[in-house]
Amino acid sequence: MTHSVNPADPVDPVDQAAVRRQLGRSPRGVDGVAHRCPCGLPDVVRTSPRLDDGTPFPTTFYLTCPRATGAVSTLESSGVMREMTARLASDAGLAAAYRAAHEDYLRRRAELGHVPEIAGISAGGMPDRVKCLHVLAAHALAAGAGVNPLGDEVLAALPPWWAAGPCVPAGEDDGEDAGEDEEGGA
Repeated sequence: MTHSVNPADPVDPVDQAAVRRQLGRSPRGVDGVAHRCPCGLPDVVRTSPRLDDGTPFPTTFYLTCPRATGAVSTLESSGVMREMTARLASDAGLAAAYRAAHEDYLRRRAELGHVPEIAGISAGGMPDRVKCLHVLAAHALAAGAGVNPLGDEVLAALPPWWAAGPCVPAGEDDGEDAGEDEEGGA
């Protein structure tokens, strides 16, 4: 499942078009493809910490594949975030590893630039709680196994979202915009 890419590579127009189809709208602030699904399409993009309109955006790794996103949403609805947060309070080793994941997230975002409004703030509830499994899964995919322990758990709990083939057809974009995401970034 690990198909990481070089984050320094520019975003290919074909990848931009695929992400647009995945999201149903134009992505914003995409700096690069952070991970590819086994089907070959992007499933995580790396997002600039400041969007073009000046808005600070702390979510550096954004899960784009609608199948992966749906599977994570199903997992979130099962109450696992509450359980993970409780484990952080009772397991010092897990809490230390999750704090290290938070620091890794901040370090990777700093590679894209410094945004004072979000300094020290990662995403997904890190480092003290679990607020968004999508962020944890995206970070685990982008950073690789062993960096975000709870992100690794999320990925292990998901069905193989890529097994049915690409989530969107490959090819050029149709140019249609389906609206904006509530978070405003990728």
